[in-house]
Amino acid sequence: MAAARLLRYGWLPLLALLPVLGAASLRAAPGAVPAETAEDAQIAACRVRIAVSAPSIDQACLRRIYALPISEWPRPHISEGAVWSELAPLPEKPPEPADNPGTPEKIALGRRLFEDPRLSASGQIACANCHDRQLGWGDGRSVPFGHDRAPGTRNAMSVGMSAYASPLFWDGRAATLEEQALHPIEDMREMAFTLKQLERRLNRSDDYPAEFARVFGDRRITSQRVGQALAAFQRTLVPRFNRFDRFLEGRRDLLSDRQLWGLHLFRTHAGCMNCHSGAALTDNGFHNLGLHFYGRAREDLGRYKVTGDPADVGRFRTPSLRNVRNTGPWMHTGGFMDLRGVVNLYNVGMPRPKPRAHEVDDPLFPKTDPLLQPLDLHRTELEAITEFLQTL
Repeated sequence: MAAARLLRYGWLPLLALLPVLGAASLRAAPGAVPAETAEDAQIAACRVRIAVSAPSIDQACLRRIYALPISEWPRPHISEGAVWSELAPLPEKPPEPADNPGTPEKIALGRRLFEDPRLSASGQIACANCHDRQLGWGDGRSVPFGHDRAPGTRNAMSVGMSAYASPLFWDGRAATLEEQALHPIEDMREMAFTLKQLERRLNRSDDYPAEFARVFGDRRITSQRVGQALAAFQRTLVPRFNRFDRFLEGRRDLLSDRQLWGLHLFRTHAGCMNCHSGAALTDNGFHNLGLHFYGRAREDLGRYKVTGDPADVGRFRTPSLRNVRNTGPWMHTGGFMDLRGVVNLYNVGMPRPKPRAHEVDDPLFPKTDPLLQPLDLHRTELEAITEFLQTL
């Protein structure tokens, strides 16, 4: 019973290291050169103290370890098969393709197009209807509504980090941001237009031909140029100057004790960096979270509808966690209104639907990603992770 309790709280590794720590703390013999400095020994002891999962943590040790360079932070807990990179501040300038540089004139044109309802068949729906700056570049709804108030089938993913996404959309059907920008225009549930009709309308307008001439060198308006301008604008929407970036850059005092604990758990016991790592906090991969409703009224096959690969049934793209506090409701269903509720669901390993009798031999029945496992974290640990997410 005692051994099981030790294992539950992660103390067995600590017990195994006690002889090492004890030896390091002994006074060196006269004339001998210490194997490590007192500071090294204290840091080693701190690493052990913060390595366990428990209802509380040694905050002084946590501060000491996370004051070190990022390369010396505790290594993330990464599952086999996961692709990750170390946490890092966002670059000053987002990546852009060589054939579509974001000049000030092009960005200004893209912003105007983004906010212009003339890009829709009805002349009433703009890109900004579903991607509002004040709502984290989403729309704050579970699913958006579009032409004739037709409801969408998935949550309107924030475009705030679209510069770092590839491929795009929940199912990855667009390879580039330039391509993504045109999809909603032709979607009958969204703007319900055609690209030919759009070109005709904008070429006949009193204002746009001159603006396109300033950007592209002539007055001809094509859907390709519309997509390039929209993409150039969307690449400027990256959230900047947040506490987390400044913390990574060296301002280690900017996170509260609980937020710092949340960062530590994010890296370690919660396993969040299996899917959310690097500067963009996403692997840009596709994962099955058990939210596919296979064989039911709300069925969504996700990536499978694009690739036709049975392994992709129920898989959806990993969104960036940047600005996540402002991008709810969350998940592709838009069914989670509370960020703490999302954290709770990850703590139990996400849903694992079981096939019904007639689905037992169904080769398409989706399986929840094995990267998702029950975490059994304490309430205080879940609160710390949630507070950390507020800083991103």
